[in-house]
Amino acid sequence: MILDEFFQLALELIEAAEKHEQYRGAECINLIASEGLKSPAVREMLRLSMDLESRYAEGENDLAGHVKKRFYQGQRYITIIEDCVTDLMKNLFRCSWGDVRLVSGTHANLATFKGLSMTTKNQKMVVCPLSCGAHISHDYTGLAGRVLGLVNIDHAYNIEEMNIDPERSASIIRAAKPGIVTFGGSLFLFPHPVEELRAVAEEVGAYIVYDAAHVFGLIAGGLFQDPLREGADFITSSTHKTFPGPQGGVILADVKDSRMEKAVKNVQYAVFPLSTSNTHLGRLPALGIAALEMKLFGEDLAKQTVRNAQAAGEFLYENGVKVLGESKGFTESHQIAADVREYGGGKKVAEDLEAANIILNRNLLPYDDQNNRENPSGIRIGFQD
Repeated sequence: MILDEFFQLALELIEAAEKHEQYRGAECINLIASEGLKSPAVREMLRLSMDLESRYAEGENDLAGHVKKRFYQGQRYITIIEDCVTDLMKNLFRCSWGDVRLVSGTHANLATFKGLSMTTKNQKMVVCPLSCGAHISHDYTGLAGRVLGLVNIDHAYNIEEMNIDPERSASIIRAAKPGIVTFGGSLFLFPHPVEELRAVAEEVGAYIVYDAAHVFGLIAGGLFQDPLREGADFITSSTHKTFPGPQGGVILADVKDSRMEKAVKNVQYAVFPLSTSNTHLGRLPALGIAALEMKLFGEDLAKQTVRNAQAAGEFLYENGVKVLGESKGFTESHQIAADVREYGGGKKVAEDLEAANIILNRNLLPYDDQNNRENPSGIRIGFQD
């Protein structure tokens, strides 16, 4: 490549970056349910933490989630930062252990599923079907199956309720005897029946994992549900959807007995050394600021977010759009789902809206063929405030 071409590519890169900031930051209505908003304070903290983006902090943590051992020098302040952020997250979610080293929600699922399959010596996991809202990382076609070799068994799902069927799922769990029972997901309108299924999970020796990525901020604000008090052993999450932090991931749990000690140790081992080296330290101070903001303002933010989603569902439904969950008020989370087959299907509608600078995504609905991801029946519309 000659030098002029090299410079031309660099100029094209800079121009595209500048145009993107204007396009998505000022010209679009952003309704992707997995894309969050950061406050001015979180943005400023990211700006002030740029040296951390060049640093490493490999090592081991203790059963409080605090730094125990590091393998590099120069950790004097990095250790304080990581411990403070861990304690802020633990305090906000009222638990005794957390790991903030994860670089995404999928990474959090990877480490948790791997750690628990090592703990239980069991490769079976009961999950929501992909078409009923599971994240691809839960599925046999994604991380769980292709990377970790887990065998997926589907929860029973009630399409009318847009939720897991607890009675039928209890029978499935008893028959399958999995090592992990997973709740949560990507299309996630109503609280999952964690409390109703905790006893049967205990009965077969399974750990309950709750993927809170989409509703993490709602939980922080005291809405939606309280997974750890309802019976979840682990919460996994990203930190940049309804939780208004920088991109990243987190795992939370209560270490209250030897069963959980063993599991947490294996999950921590799956974080490091099995799945990460550089933990993207530059995001951590901003994550701590987001936790502080949610402690102060999280309840109001969560309530307004859910009100906005419900109001949008009602408005679209009254204007002829088939919004799911009508009998239950459309949603209790930050997102709604609509069947748009009469408008050409999810792919066409998402592309048509993109042409009008309204950004959302096509989405499988529970009655879709989950192999038909390119043109599903539905769209998913998300709100972050």
